[in-house]
Amino acid sequence: MSGIVNPGEKRLVLISGRAHPQLAAQVAEELGTELLETEARTFANGEIYARYGESVRGADAFVVQSHGEPINEWIMEQLIMVDALKRASAKRITVVVPYYPYSRQDKKGRGREPISARLIADLFKTAGADRIMSVDLHASQIQGFFDGPVDHLFAMPVLMNYFKEKLGDVDNLTVVSPDMGRVRVADRWADELGSPLAIIHKRRDPKVANEVTVHDIVGDVKGRVCLMVDDLIDTGGTIQKAADALKAHGAERVVVAATHAVFSGPAVERLQDPAIDEVVVTDTLPLPDAKRFPTLTVLPIAPLLARAIHEVFEDGSVTSMFDGAA
Repeated sequence: MSGIVNPGEKRLVLISGRAHPQLAAQVAEELGTELLETEARTFANGEIYARYGESVRGADAFVVQSHGEPINEWIMEQLIMVDALKRASAKRITVVVPYYPYSRQDKKGRGREPISARLIADLFKTAGADRIMSVDLHASQIQGFFDGPVDHLFAMPVLMNYFKEKLGDVDNLTVVSPDMGRVRVADRWADELGSPLAIIHKRRDPKVANEVTVHDIVGDVKGRVCLMVDDLIDTGGTIQKAADALKAHGAERVVVAATHAVFSGPAVERLQDPAIDEVVVTDTLPLPDAKRFPTLTVLPIAPLLARAIHEVFEDGSVTSMFDGAA
């Protein structure tokens, strides 16, 4: 049996989708509980089925699903699992999406475009979700797309602890924002590490996906150890070109930190570019052996998720986890 089952007491139920069961198992271990027995399968025609092995009536349910490839299938699976919880009379349903799907489609850049990040929020709400929990949303306004509480967690403390240990004695460190949109986050990193900030100015062609041209670097990077911070790495084009530009401007080393390792298409090859000395990510998304390489470091996100789930379950403060930064 999972969670607390005494009558009159709150009961935490932790459920895993099939996208990243290792992460959910690690969260369960951190919480000192077990994953709810779940029967999930895909029929020959592609339809998904889910059923729980025990009652969830009155439970505080947390459905963990990471949205990597095939992203649309995992979204549908999580929606079906939420619907099953609602129809089985769970008291409260929290959707735990370490990486929020379609997060980059958060606004209309041109006419006749969708705002798919809002659509995802609407789908979860319709399915029966009461709350959403995610890590490092690509755009903070996504919190406003969901009609209910959104726990926006930050991986910065996880990554920061690693770099403080590894780069703590480096006196020529510069934090680099790969584009103007990440300046606020990079600025927080620079303040925390007591380092100067540099910014890469880039232009993206709105008609060509995943194509970036680096134009200029604002700030001094010559002879510096450059720590480039971003929320996600998809095809790696931005990071590769930025690293090449930094080395061309005299950077001593280039280290990359990102929360979400999407690693689509040519990403693994690009991230092994000689200009990139190390890539550090978290395991919000599954990383099979084919997507790992010698200069990649993967940090566990399960302790952060487990602590947030515990705070929500106990009606505590998630904001206090980040010293008011949330």
